[in-house]
Amino acid sequence: MTHPRATPAARTESAQDAPSTRTHTGRPTPGTATPTHPSLTDLRHHLSTHLEPAARTWLDHALDEAAAHPGLHGPISVWELRLAEAGRRCGPAHADAARVLILDAARAGIDALTRVYFQGTADERRAVLHALPHLVSGPGALPLIEGALRTNDTRLLSAAVGPYAARHLTAHHWRHAVLKCLFTGVPVDHVADLPRRAAGDGELARMLGDYAAERTAAGRAVPEDLYRVLDLTESVTPAPGTDRPHGKES
Repeated sequence: MTHPRATPAARTESAQDAPSTRTHTGRPTPGTATPTHPSLTDLRHHLSTHLEPAARTWLDHALDEAAAHPGLHGPISVWELRLAEAGRRCGPAHADAARVLILDAARAGIDALTRVYFQGTADERRAVLHALPHLVSGPGALPLIEGALRTNDTRLLSAAVGPYAARHLTAHHWRHAVLKCLFTGVPVDHVADLPRRAAGDGELARMLGDYAAERTAAGRAVPEDLYRVLDLTESVTPAPGTDRPHGKES
């Protein structure tokens, strides 16, 4: 079934109703940062060049400590204490990166990541989500992603739709993650690998059309990001043999 598309004028009207950081083309406006997914080496370099000397010294000690005593030890490991300190020691702007590096130094496996996620603060949970693509190769940590996607915490949602979700979420759950971003106002720029996974996805297009129709019927603005994703679903599907682990929903 073909769903009606809004006219360019209607899209502009919707964008004016809801504040946006994008132009009508879907590109971020000048000065708006597009989220990236840096490597561990990038994170370490960034912190080494941006932290104050005292914070660098603290982080170096925390990383050495985590490497010397990796894994879980008793009720709480020493590196878990450093995770809790990272915001105060490194500052809010650098705490996520510091925590990811500490988790890597501690060689945190799924059990350790799960403990931190469920026992830690929201900031620590977000760091775990950012660390997953660096520390977990298979789908074993998907329960953490799925748990984050059930929340309405936009900072957790933004972290949950990163590279790990792009690699391992099933088509069904990934589509609902995209809809959750639209529903909560998380920019789809945060959805890793969006063009590849959305390409030629007719089921996602149907869901987007239904969501747009519901909002229009209720007199509510349709997020401009919805049209960006809808356009991606109409793009060319990758050639046979490319790595596309998800599939059409049965």
